[in-house]
Amino acid sequence: MDEQEKTRKNQINIELKDEVAQGTYSNLAIITHSASEFVMDFIRIMPGTPKAEVKSRVIVTPEHAKRLLHALDENIKKYESVHGPIKKIDPHGGMTMPMNFGGPTAQA
Repeated sequence: MDEQEKTRKNQINIELKDEVAQGTYSNLAIITHSASEFVMDFIRIMPGTPKAEVKSRVIVTPEHAKRLLHALDENIKKYESVHGPIKKIDPHGGMTMPMNFGGPTAQA
């Protein structure tokens, strides 16, 4: 078996269905973990709305979470080299949640 044939055998075909290709917008992520998995909830918070909805949940192994961390770090560095630094929302490192986006507060 030659090298090209070995490479072909190790390839994975990845299918991207139309409804998934559209993507899901999220402006908040909450990450929790156990000994065996990381759970990432991607949430969309809308201005003036007191309720937010989890739009997607992704569960990964700790090893994959670390690979994802490194991939994000690499991509952020590439992005910033082209577009400049991404501004920090909270320079003190605390959690900030865009609850009202500067719009009117919703009332019940």
